[in-house]
Amino acid sequence: MLDLSKDRKPSFGQALTVLLGIISILIVGILGFGLDIHVLLILGLILTCFVAIKVGYSFDELIDAMKDGLGKAMAAILIFILIGMIIGSWIQAGTVPALIYYGLKFLNPKFFLPAGLIVCSITSFATGTSWGTAGTVGLALMGMGMGLGIPAPAIAGMVVSGAFFGDKMSPLSDTTILAAASADCDMYDHIGAMMYTMVPTYIISLIIYTFLGFRYSSSNAMASAEVAQLQEVLLAKFNLNPIVILPIIVVLILSFMKVSSVPALTLGTFLGTAIAIIFQGSSIKAALAALNYGYTEATGIVMVDKLLIRGGIQGMMWTFSLAIIALCLGGVLEKTGFLTVLIEKVLTKINSAANLITVSLLSAIIGNAAMSEVYLSIILNGSLYRDAYEAKGLKKSMLSRVLEEGATMSGALIPWTTCGAFIAGALGVSTMEYLPYSLLNIINPIMTIVLSYLGIFVLYENKAPKAAKATK
Repeated sequence: MLDLSKDRKPSFGQALTVLLGIISILIVGILGFGLDIHVLLILGLILTCFVAIKVGYSFDELIDAMKDGLGKAMAAILIFILIGMIIGSWIQAGTVPALIYYGLKFLNPKFFLPAGLIVCSITSFATGTSWGTAGTVGLALMGMGMGLGIPAPAIAGMVVSGAFFGDKMSPLSDTTILAAASADCDMYDHIGAMMYTMVPTYIISLIIYTFLGFRYSSSNAMASAEVAQLQEVLLAKFNLNPIVILPIIVVLILSFMKVSSVPALTLGTFLGTAIAIIFQGSSIKAALAALNYGYTEATGIVMVDKLLIRGGIQGMMWTFSLAIIALCLGGVLEKTGFLTVLIEKVLTKINSAANLITVSLLSAIIGNAAMSEVYLSIILNGSLYRDAYEAKGLKKSMLSRVLEEGATMSGALIPWTTCGAFIAGALGVSTMEYLPYSLLNIINPIMTIVLSYLGIFVLYENKAPKAAKATK
């Protein structure tokens, strides 16, 4: 095990070298050479370990730190595999094709994006999971929207916005519970504090998605003949009776009943496999193969194949391997204290509540980027900034709110975090492509920073939120 009793605190220069080194490797590698993120993160891990050894850590201790990083995200790693299996089984079962087919019958491209945002928001709030929302309802919406001619990145960004509304606001969400605990505040006080910035953010996002919908409906929507062809191919390829939708209904009901994601997704996968055998005529071998390799039967129609040929455990391996490397890096950064040293140095320079809010929010985002895991960033920043918020007379719920607006909302926007990698793999759209359309995730932290400098909704002890002013 890692021995934390020894005084091996890195210097500010060493900590800065590690952080800037990782960022430089990623920026130069991605933008300059077009390299894969996996290789770049390994280089960042090597750099971090090299400096950590200089500080005084042994190689065995760094391996233990990597194990700790992986251990803390074991449930997330298991969900990676389950989501790959469920996507493959649900396409093979006709569940996803049926949702696309019937969705194209009733949805208007003008209102698809705002309607999709509301659907994903309700689902994620009721279930408390962004990953489950993106991998189930989000996947179906991707098929519907692309069938209507809406660009995939815009649909994916809308799904991310709706999925993370619930991840941030639901009392069932792991990040909601964790942020409140990290700031040592009541969970419902935490949710109430987030309403101040989430309500205006949501309204703005809904308006923008509505205008985007009008734009796409007039310029990019498929002709009715193309939509009809897509529906015709789906109807010919699959038995689309209403029973095939049963797996997604069961998973959603179990989620509403607060059943853990792992057993709920496992049952959904089992039902999908059974329905593929009973109603789609798949052999047992083919149905089980879809769990590993995803749906592989090409129709010859480009649009249909783009929508359906995906899923399976192997389809998630790019994402899975990226998450493993990122978690190893995050584990080493957390245990060796490089980020802690940097944050402690910054805290000595902060002289106002607005500056503290801004710095801690950005710190939560940087924590995501450095450690590749939302949970680690929330825990680290919650412990580091708790005393500073108290010294400024700010409510504990103010810190918990900022932790979510920084860590939770940025998790899906960074390609190498477990969250960003999962969303990209599940929806089939790269993080950088859907990022500009993830309006809720982008606007929410900006809203908080702007309002904090205006002295609006800055939550002080014994002061009304609207009357609060950012003071020196």
